[in-house]
This record gives sequence, C-alpha cells and structure tokens, in this order.
Amino acid sequence: MNSATHVPRRVLVTGGCGFIGTHLVRYLLGTDPSLRVVNLDLLTYAGDRTNLADLERDNGDRYRFVHGDITDEIMVGDIFATEAIDTVIHLAAESHVDRSIDAPDQFLRTNIWGTYNLLQAARRAWGSRRDVRFHHVSTDEVFGSLGEQGYFTEESRYDPSSPYSSSKAASDHLVCAWQRTFGLPVTLSNCSNNYGPYQYPEKLIPLMITTALALRPLPVYGDGLQVRDWLYVEDHCRAIDLIVRGAKAGATYVVGGRNEIVNLEMVRALCALLDEMEPRPDGGSYASLITQVVDRPGHDRRYAIDPARLMHDLGWMPRETISTGLRATVAWYLRHRGWVDEKSRPKVTPPSGHRSSV
Repeated sequence: MNSATHVPRRVLVTGGCGFIGTHLVRYLLGTDPSLRVVNLDLLTYAGDRTNLADLERDNGDRYRFVHGDITDEIMVGDIFATEAIDTVIHLAAESHVDRSIDAPDQFLRTNIWGTYNLLQAARRAWGSRRDVRFHHVSTDEVFGSLGEQGYFTEESRYDPSSPYSSSKAASDHLVCAWQRTFGLPVTLSNCSNNYGPYQYPEKLIPLMITTALALRPLPVYGDGLQVRDWLYVEDHCRAIDLIVRGAKAGATYVVGGRNEIVNLEMVRALCALLDEMEPRPDGGSYASLITQVVDRPGHDRRYAIDPARLMHDLGWMPRETISTGLRATVAWYLRHRGWVDEKSRPKVTPPSGHRSSV
C-alpha cells in the first residue's frame, strides 16, 4: 500500500449537491477536521443544496457553497484565487444516458467544455506546483459494452456508445492530456453504477422504488438481461479519497463493487425488499408491476469492473455487499418520502449546467 503522496487542505468539489457529491462532501468533512471544502454547483434539476443544509449550519468555517457554472471562466478563476485551492475533485457532469440522447448539446457543453475550463483554471493558479492535485471522476461507460466474459480494467479500450459516455470519454482524454502536455498533477477514476441515499429518482434503483410505491408499472428496457456492476456510494467516496491522497500523479483507477446483477433481477430484488418492508395494501407483490418496454438506442449489454489495482495499491475494499447496500437504500427512501415528492415536482433547469451523478 502506498503512503500518502498528496495532503489536501483546501478542496474544490464540483457538483457537490448532487448524489455522489453530497456523500463525498459529508465524507471529507467528517473524516478530516483540517479540510476546508468549497462546493461549486449550479443546482440544476438533480442538485439540491438542502442535502447539505446541516453541514452549512455546523461547519461555517470549513465549508462554503458557491452557486455557479463550471463553464464560467471568471467565477472559477476567482474561486481558485480567493480560496487558495490545492485540490480539485471534479464530479460535476450531465450524466443520464436517456437525457443525452434527447439533448446531447448540454452534455457536450458541461462535460467537455466545463472540464476544460476547470483544467485551465487549475493550470493558471498552480503553475509548476507539485503539492496540488486535480482528480477527475468518470464512468465505466466510456469503455462501451463487455461480452459475457471479462472485466473493465485500467487498460480497457475506450469505446463509448452514447452521447453521455462520449462526452465523458472526451473529458477523460482532456485530463490526461493536461498531465502529459502541461504537467498538471492529475488522477482519474472510472466507476461502475453507484447507488444509495439521495440519488435522483430517474436512475434505475430509486426509480423502481418510487414507482413501485406509487403502484405504477415498473418499466424495464428490452429483455431486462443487461448486466451492471453496482457500487454503494459511500464505498466510492472512500475510494476517491484514497486515490486523491495516495495515488501518484497521472494514475488511473477503475472502481467497482464486484456486484454484477442482471437488471431484471435487480428490479425483482427491490420488489422483494419492498414486499417485506412496505407491503402493498392489497397484499400483492410489487413484482407484478414489472413491465418490459422498448429498449433504448445503443444500450450497452454488460458492464463489470475489476478493481484489483485499487485494492493492491491503496488497500481499498468495498464494505457494503449488494444485500446490505440495497436494504439500506430502500430503508432510506421509505424514510424520506418528502424528499422524493419534492424531487418529483417540476423544476426549471437552466439551458446549461451540471449535476454530479456519474
């Protein structure tokens, strides 16, 4: 296991009011009392400042929220200058595949141009400093679709299928180029599907939970036999922190929970948990609501990650199994129905912006 190669003191988290960002900001402030965290978020439809309201109240001198767009060159530059940022953890991204098919322009602007703007701001602010770090959080979707065998690794070839994954692949390449061309100290991680509390209800797991509770049909794309590798969000946050502190500049890691599940079986598992924890008034099973719908264009068949390098180099191990993680997730959504109801109301989204669920 490597010893620390970087000691963060003043951290800029982009997209910190989104799903992963909410958990990461909580993790950073909760585990390192010496850190100051600046959270930059545009608060588009999936970003919610109230997710961190208690942190704003209780960590006034260690936490600052900035409402803004990562593509705003002047504002981003001001944050680096006024906050003396030494670490960037870049989560902000448009991330929903279906939305990228309907409106790819927003994904190109935020995911590509926004990443470029942050890289340039870091480069201008840091110069030749080596006691700094720019960590870029990406997705396994940049690698395309696996066959029935094998795993994504750090050596996997890029082969994105959707506008979303293509924009993330482009941002990955920008980050690596700024390391090789300009010497910017960067690290990069590609993670599998995250799940857990605070996830916006358009994603598979919260969508199925909330739709089932409303006794509406549960839409499953195609034959439902697509395979995904699931990672509990708090395990991901620990991985990010370990990489930021312990990885060498220029290093890339894939992060996965080693929890491969067929989509249809995932939905059935969620239904079984709801049958146990919130039985239907009519005594039926939520699984009877499962409805197969026309598959989406370019739907990748299988994702799976081998995180062996991360485990070997930095000693990371997932703490949650799919069983414990799903139970905790369902319990959270059952306890926070007001949060879900608020998310279901129409929300005006600016024509450009970001959110932080990768």
